[in-house]
Amino acid sequence: MQDYKNIVAWQRAHELTLMVYQYTQAFPAAERYGMQSQMRRAAYSVPSNIAEGSSRKSDNDFRRFLEIALCSFKELQYFVLLATDLTYLTLDTQATLDAAIGQVFAPLSGFIKRLDAPASSHQPQALSLSHV
Repeated sequence: MQDYKNIVAWQRAHELTLMVYQYTQAFPAAERYGMQSQMRRAAYSVPSNIAEGSSRKSDNDFRRFLEIALCSFKELQYFVLLATDLTYLTLDTQATLDAAIGQVFAPLSGFIKRLDAPASSHQPQALSLSHV
């Protein structure tokens, strides 16, 4: 078990969450309990699931939390698109958020793939959380 704050995917997901909070601040008041709230929940679900999963003792348990985080990313991607189409976000902001999502998605999905590999192929460094 490793401190989740040392996991690169968590660090990037935390930064993304802060960005989402910043960019959704200017959403219309009518969206406060709608899309603004949903986008924020989808964003903070990612680092919180990485953190919780990192405390699990088995690869299967950890993998389940990483998959939940991955699903939250997909949800967030859609909300970014929808918010842009509704002109709550600019195209530049959409591009910034999409790039940040990609910065977390890649190491997270790669780590899930490594957990899926047969146990005999796991190398000590392949499962090191500091590389994720």
